[in-house]
Amino acid sequence: MDAKASDAATAPWTLRRVESPEEYREVETVQREAWGFTTDAPVPAPILRAINDNGGLVLGAFAGPELLGFTLGFLGREEGKMFHYSHMTAVRPARQNRHIGLALKARQREEVLGEGLDEVRWTFDPLQSKNAGFNVRRLGGVPDRYLPRYYGTMADAINEGLDTDRVRLVWRLRDPKVKERLAGRLPRPTDDEARLARSEPLIDSDIGPTGVRRPVAVRSPTSPSVNLEIPFDLASVRARDPRTIGRWRETTREAFTRAFAEGFTVDDFAVVTVGTERRSFYFLERRPEARGA
Repeated sequence: MDAKASDAATAPWTLRRVESPEEYREVETVQREAWGFTTDAPVPAPILRAINDNGGLVLGAFAGPELLGFTLGFLGREEGKMFHYSHMTAVRPARQNRHIGLALKARQREEVLGEGLDEVRWTFDPLQSKNAGFNVRRLGGVPDRYLPRYYGTMADAINEGLDTDRVRLVWRLRDPKVKERLAGRLPRPTDDEARLARSEPLIDSDIGPTGVRRPVAVRSPTSPSVNLEIPFDLASVRARDPRTIGRWRETTREAFTRAFAEGFTVDDFAVVTVGTERRSFYFLERRPEARGA
């Protein structure tokens, strides 16, 4: 077990499979709270139980009888490759920022390795800086596909009014980088600043009339190391300048699509202070086999 993962042994919660009908109903409640579901329905308790009892995994973080968060996944297969597909991970809003999500993913990793699998996959919205920081930076996952309008129209508080583009992420459980990130060994801020300075921007941005940073142009990559900017706080963009949120979606869709088509892979993600502003960037590298193309 990694050092940080072992911290769960002394944490003020326990990690275990969800068991009772009442606990499965609480998973529904956490979904509603975390995503702000209005018309869209959560994954229902009977389906959750069917998944958990038939090769899938529904893990919960409990403080006494209270469910703080959960992760939900099931067996997946693509072109003969078997993996665990992690469909949802969520923590009650009032319980966030306590490393519960990290503990759930570390335990998920142990469970999946115990099943003889070495890979977990899931999707996330590439415009969500906190999600990118968790999935790519903290866990060491690698986004490898861009999936436009993946879920169609959704009416929850997070996705309403925004195309549901996603990136697919591959979490290679035995990768040394994954082990390092789970143990808390991350690049220093000065390393991120230096990497940003030497990488080519795929998106040019500026501060618009409303005071919100907006994308103004997409570049085709011409060097082997590039960066791709996203909003630091998408919720703030939505609140202060709603029209700009659609521009960010269209611009990053184009930038990711170009980069993946030209042989780039996402290597890391960082929030970097530029002047006095905190800004969010993916770092991408051209795969060695694609450099001569």
